[in-house]
Order: sequence, then structure tokens, then C-alpha cells
Amino acid sequence: MPFNETGFPGLFVFEPIVFEDSRGYFYESYNEQTYHKHGINTRFVQDNQSSSSFGVIRGLHYQLQPYAQTKLVRVLSGSILDVAVDIRKGSPTYGEVYAVELSAANKKQLYIPAGFAHGFSVLSERAEVFYKCDAFYNKESEGGILYNDPALNIDWKVPVDKAIVSEKDIKLPVLADCKNNFVFQGNHAYGKA
Repeated sequence: MPFNETGFPGLFVFEPIVFEDSRGYFYESYNEQTYHKHGINTRFVQDNQSSSSFGVIRGLHYQLQPYAQTKLVRVLSGSILDVAVDIRKGSPTYGEVYAVELSAANKKQLYIPAGFAHGFSVLSERAEVFYKCDAFYNKESEGGILYNDPALNIDWKVPVDKAIVSEKDIKLPVLADCKNNFVFQGNHAYGKA
């Protein structure tokens, strides 16, 4: 199976099978049956795409329950460091960071279940990032964590003087102070009753 375990419950790196020849390449970037065979029954309802220049750091973002989003992230051009932080209370990896380089060249994808904060930094001159979501955007449920929270100690692989972060993201709280209604239950996160 093209799914690689990350050590974080429910978080996977998907490496599609790529067919290359003299014409170029072909691969299935998403196949519902492949995911179902791995026990992932996510129904995606929204696709998002962004373009950013070197040094841009976006994140760390999430939506609170009941509007939480599971994401499937890939890169169409360039390369990024994709970062997921487990914020599911009671999870064995709560407060831990997982990072992986996603690029147009390696074609890896990160499957991020609800209950993780997500962000990325752009490592190439420019990068186009595409991700699927299983819930629609809901402004009122937006949550976030400061990208340079000392407790997380994330190495974004971008020199500090080259980092480009939005005003909104600079004002996000640290993990210890963030709004969070995720509770770990197996590989899933549920809002508090």
C-alpha cells in the first residue's frame, strides 16, 4: 500500500504509484477506493489551492468542531515543508510536531485528520499547494497556533530574516493558550460534548 505510517495516529504520508515514460508521467493523485482499502473513508467536499514565494510560512491553522477539517495536501510546483501538530487532548502524540517535505518532484501527499493544526513553509522560489478538505470553510470556527511557539520549536527550514508571515498569523496564540475542543478517541478526534 502506498501509505506510510508517521508514528502519529491517523496521520499518513501517501506516496502514489507513478508511471513514467518518454512522454512524461501519469499517476492517480486521489482514488477513493485506494483510501477505503486502507480504512480511510473520508469524503472530500472542498479543494483549495495557493501560490506562495520562498520564505512564506502559512499557519498553523485548523477549524474547531463541529467544522473541523481533514486535509489531503500535495504540491503542484516547487517544494514545501508541510507541518502538522497534534492538538487532540489525550492523544499519545499531543503537542508533538510532524514535518515532511512535499514537492512536485517527490509527489508525496500528507493526510491530516481533524484534530491537527496545519501549516507549511515554502522552500523553493515559488510553490503551488493544493489540498482537499472534508468540511467547508467556516470563519467562526477558525483556530490557530503561533508558528514560532517556543514549546513546539518548529524548524521551518527558512532563515528567520527571510520568513514572510501574515499579520493575522503573527497574532495567533501559543499552543497552551489556543482554543481547542478536540479529544482523542482512537484515530479520530471528536468535539467535547
